[in-house]
Amino acid sequence: MTAAEHALAELALIDAVGRTARTKSGVDAAPTSPVARVMVDSPLPHLDRPFDYLVTKVQHDHVSAGVRVRVRFAGKEVGGLVLERVASSEHAGRLTPLSRVVSDLPVLTDHTEWLVRAVADRYAGTFMDVARAAVPPRHARVEAEFVGRVVPEWERSPLGPAATGAGWARYSGGEALLARLSVPGVESPRPRAVWTALPSDDVPVRVAELVVATCAAGLGSVVVVPDARDVERFSEALLEVLGDVRVVRLTADLGPAARYRAFMRVLVGGASVVVGTRAAAFAPVRDLGLAVIWDDGDDLHSDPHAPYWHAREVLALRASESGAALVLGAHSRSVEAAQALQAGWAREVAAPRAMVRLAAPRVTGTDESDLARDPAAQSARLPHRAFTTAREALESGPVLVQVPRRGYVPALACHRCRALARCAECTGPLQATSGHAVPSCRWCGRLGADHACAECGGRTLRAVTVGAGRTAEELGRAFPLVPVITSGRDGVVEVVSERPALVVCTPGAEPVALGGYAAALLLDARALLDRVDLRSDEEALRRWVNAASLVRPSAEGGRVVIMADSAIPAVQALVRWDPAGFAEREWQERVTLRLPPPWRVVEVSGAPHDVQSFLDNLEVPPSGKVLGPVPIESRGEVRSRALISATHDEGAALAAACKVTSSLRSASKTGGPVTVRFDPVAIG
Repeated sequence: MTAAEHALAELALIDAVGRTARTKSGVDAAPTSPVARVMVDSPLPHLDRPFDYLVTKVQHDHVSAGVRVRVRFAGKEVGGLVLERVASSEHAGRLTPLSRVVSDLPVLTDHTEWLVRAVADRYAGTFMDVARAAVPPRHARVEAEFVGRVVPEWERSPLGPAATGAGWARYSGGEALLARLSVPGVESPRPRAVWTALPSDDVPVRVAELVVATCAAGLGSVVVVPDARDVERFSEALLEVLGDVRVVRLTADLGPAARYRAFMRVLVGGASVVVGTRAAAFAPVRDLGLAVIWDDGDDLHSDPHAPYWHAREVLALRASESGAALVLGAHSRSVEAAQALQAGWAREVAAPRAMVRLAAPRVTGTDESDLARDPAAQSARLPHRAFTTAREALESGPVLVQVPRRGYVPALACHRCRALARCAECTGPLQATSGHAVPSCRWCGRLGADHACAECGGRTLRAVTVGAGRTAEELGRAFPLVPVITSGRDGVVEVVSERPALVVCTPGAEPVALGGYAAALLLDARALLDRVDLRSDEEALRRWVNAASLVRPSAEGGRVVIMADSAIPAVQALVRWDPAGFAEREWQERVTLRLPPPWRVVEVSGAPHDVQSFLDNLEVPPSGKVLGPVPIESRGEVRSRALISATHDEGAALAAACKVTSSLRSASKTGGPVTVRFDPVAIG
């Protein structure tokens, strides 16, 4: 045991003795297993362990592993989850009785308990921080509907029409994947696959075929997608072949009652297939045989709250422990998926190159011929090639226009010296929300009508970047007889007809066009590539491929024009439609640079003296390397950040060391908060 762990154990013992000294006497204990081990809902890292409480005789028949309880802790009554009941406690003195049993229905299964702890350990977090995502808040009226319901409804329901799975014949290894999923039981090895979907393929139907094969084997499935729009698309495909008895949607935006009802249906065995967003990765599906995550590179799969777990890693842990199959699917390919293939942990399921060329649209970028015909092509909003492509495509259908920024003019600069215009109050960037609007701050909303440049004193502003709103306005003037449809944060359009129209959208908000888009224009591509972020190229390619996949095949006239030089590696990967090759090259580079996913990397950020204190107390594994700390600016606040990398073999030791250091700081109440984020989605 290290010195830090010894110190933490001593603090835990002092805390336990102080708590047991306040026990009550004269309470009749339960006749058997009178001690309940409870995980208390506390955000403090040094309290991330079970505490023993007394189960009274009255509570005996209502307390079991997984139930919710209320307990006295540190002078307050807080919630908790019972992990187990045991015959005795190691603590001296009398134990405090459970205050009350909130519900005698176990909501934390044995497998979920293991998964929550495994995720917490992997990300150096606490059990209850992860459990809040795995077990939704209780809704008493909904819970009453499920009291006594223990017979799975789906076992009595017909399977529905069998899916042919013909679409998987186009993929190398696709038919073998379906065949292995149909094998009953989880004793035999279940497949793990990285699936690169063909452009314009009906992805929800392909996933439904995988789920039907798993249901035929008598096993359950979990399908995790980035957002509610995808939940709707995928669940519709599954409902068509399985019916609403087997399938349940599980998303946070359902509302408290509907979300808890969906969770309870899965918990009692009333549904065998779950479709949802990232928290659905924890869904307590019985006899799990298949886990699917679609577009695993999307940052929506990463939880924004500590400990910042990723749904892909949750499902990978779950599949490894339970023996379930796992499919990582996307039109593009994440570097993490490339890592799974490199390690031999998963196998590739992809179409042959000849099939890809037939299914993909023709992609072109700006090159020397564009510059010769139009010298301003690189800086123009709509150079000659893009304008001609749009005009010709509008004769046969809608045209998709992807703009990386929302709003009208999201960034302004001094017209004289080009210095970025910033708010005098909080130093946030100034923006314009319309052609006649007064500039305002994107951070605090303060108006900047009296703005004067801090560099030269100039008072005239110019646009630095142009958003989707301004783009739609410009296209409306360029094509006055064509309807312009916008889709973005202020309103997402789900589907557009096959009639000619210009569809302007931000990445991720692209509507589906009936019959496919005739063409797509990917504007301001440099804006995605120039972000100061480790994953800028990977994320840019993912967004472009997702948009281009909505365009008709090249044989049907489908065209994609991207406003970037074709020599740029990410652009070249799009032109050749080779996201797999790009992901493999990215992985190779990160091996050399000691970056994730080939290396486990933890980002530590906070006030400069707090980060330094954390590093001084951290026991870094032998393979570990510390970069920093370096100052970073966040909304005008000066913070500090350090990166610590280690091999995967020592990743668990690094996570444990971070947990111990956080616990020591928490127990001693020294310093301010420090954010610990493992394998961060973005490293700027």
